[in-house]
Amino acid sequence: MLGRDITTHEIEDAVETGEIIEAYPTDKYGPSYLLFGRTRGGRPLHIQVAISRMRVVTVYEPDPREWIEFRERRSPGETW
Repeated sequence: MLGRDITTHEIEDAVETGEIIEAYPTDKYGPSYLLFGRTRGGRPLHIQVAISRMRVVTVYEPDPREWIEFRERRSPGETW
């Protein structure tokens, strides 16, 4: 994805190994899910996928200060 130094191959790797960690049934892009997966190099990625057209909405490397093991959001003010 542009500006984030994430390649198409990394997205494909992460989707193949991905697991759904959040659901957004009323998202503006249509029902979508947040996936957590890792690239072959072990890089953690979050990928939001809209299922109505099977398109990637966004991809980013999650901040460990905001996520527990990249799967669960930390509570506001929670330290790592």
